[in-house]
Amino acid sequence: MSPDAPALTIDLWALAAGLAGGLALFLFGLERLTASLKAVAGDELRRALRRLTAHRLLGVAVGAFVTAVVQSSSVTTVILVGFVGAGLMTLSQSLGVIIGANIGTTLTAQIVAFDVEALALPLIAAGFAIAVLGRREAPRQWGAAVMGVGFVFFGMSLMSGAVAPLRDWPPFADAMVGLERPLLAVALGAAVTAVLQSSAATIAIVITLASQGLIGLEAGIAVTLGANIGTCVTALLASLGRNRAAVRTAFAHVLFNLGGAALWLPFIVLLADTVTAISPTYPELGGPVRLAAEVPRQLANAHTLFNLANALIFIGLVGPIARGLQRLLPDLPTAAPITPAYLEPRLVETPALGLEAARREVGVLGREVRNMLVEIMPAVVHGSRSRLLDLAARDARVDARHQAIVEYLRRIGSKAITANQAQEMLQLIRIANALESIGDLVETDLVKLGLDRLEEAVEVSPGTRGLLERYHATVLEAFDLAMTAALENDTDKAARARAMKPAVKALEREIHRRGAERLLAADPNRFHTYNREMESLERLKRIFSLARIVAKAVMEADAEEE
Repeated sequence: MSPDAPALTIDLWALAAGLAGGLALFLFGLERLTASLKAVAGDELRRALRRLTAHRLLGVAVGAFVTAVVQSSSVTTVILVGFVGAGLMTLSQSLGVIIGANIGTTLTAQIVAFDVEALALPLIAAGFAIAVLGRREAPRQWGAAVMGVGFVFFGMSLMSGAVAPLRDWPPFADAMVGLERPLLAVALGAAVTAVLQSSAATIAIVITLASQGLIGLEAGIAVTLGANIGTCVTALLASLGRNRAAVRTAFAHVLFNLGGAALWLPFIVLLADTVTAISPTYPELGGPVRLAAEVPRQLANAHTLFNLANALIFIGLVGPIARGLQRLLPDLPTAAPITPAYLEPRLVETPALGLEAARREVGVLGREVRNMLVEIMPAVVHGSRSRLLDLAARDARVDARHQAIVEYLRRIGSKAITANQAQEMLQLIRIANALESIGDLVETDLVKLGLDRLEEAVEVSPGTRGLLERYHATVLEAFDLAMTAALENDTDKAARARAMKPAVKALEREIHRRGAERLLAADPNRFHTYNREMESLERLKRIFSLARIVAKAVMEADAEEE
């Protein structure tokens, strides 16, 4: 270029639009392909994953096959996390499949390394015709899958055309020099894949750059190694909230991919030389044109080669890895099984005594529920995440005690009992059910409200907090009256609990009025705050209704006796 020649400029908007649009079409096509193939063969693939993994080598083959079909190692791994979490597979069985999934995902790189521009639009047209004209579901899904492949190819074509001007743009060439540092390239690949949630998309971008001679083989291999690491994010997200078995499966995926990348990082040059030797070459070409012709296939072959090598290395370590993960992530201690305080089995033979024992056990259940009820509102309004989760965990004991009471009463009901005893049995079941429902409200609804408050950074105003605390105290008072009535068969206290409804209604109206005033405030978070305040009120209102059900059960039993 002469000194007088104008400097090359790039239309950055056209570049960004072409690259983003092409990537969007690529991801859309890949999603369409995956969804259609899962619809056609999803049940069979799941059965294969569950049944054909007794032997680790067979597990590798199944993982590779399933991932090659659905075009996503993330999909395979997420299914595995679900299976292991549900107890349908063991960790050792899942490890072979995870190794195979990394092999199966290399098919995408092999496909996109071809010059597929000429096939894109015909595949879209053919797939659309099959999907529209098909009379049955299976042909329509196959048509959608073909159309998905066409969109993958079309997206690659758009990205390739968009980045072509970068070949002669010095700033981009300078930026690419940084990717000659392997660690930076690996980090970039991992970050892009974590954001896009698709290693295939990252590899497609790298191959697109290579097809224009914009990235060298060694830098491309490093980015691809990083893509293998980034794809683990999906499995980790799928394991959130699952049991330790599922978490161990997700961590195994991280271990394989991170370990594999670390293993190959010092040998990138050796890997590049190897794939250069086994891939097609075009010595008649020169410079960037030769790179553009050779590097895409070399990158695809490198991706396949290091995943195959990793599989051979890790397949013999499945047992030790499974045991290591078991020690690193042991099962969480479970709550000790509840021991009923009063449910003596021999008293079932004497129904009058058995019913009294059951009534006392209902009192224990009531105290457990009351403790949860006392603590939940402070936790919802300003408690920490750990405090909320601790309260949710207590419901397991409530559920276990409720089950023991109902089963004990069922056994009493199977004996020869009088009409009054039958009525008392039904009363105790209704009370126990109401208490269990209150525990569930605390565990699910109210704990979730507290977690939502933390997530949305909601700050309940002091005025509304005071009203909710008054309402909570009133509900707790009604609960105490109802439980005392149930344990002592005191209809006066039951009537007092039911007579609290007007006072509770008045407080509800005051809270609603206060909420409406807050809704008009200038606080940018006012809608989230209003929703959480009103939802808290609604859950407490339901708990009050359940307390009134307990009181009603006492009053109806007394009326029956009369």
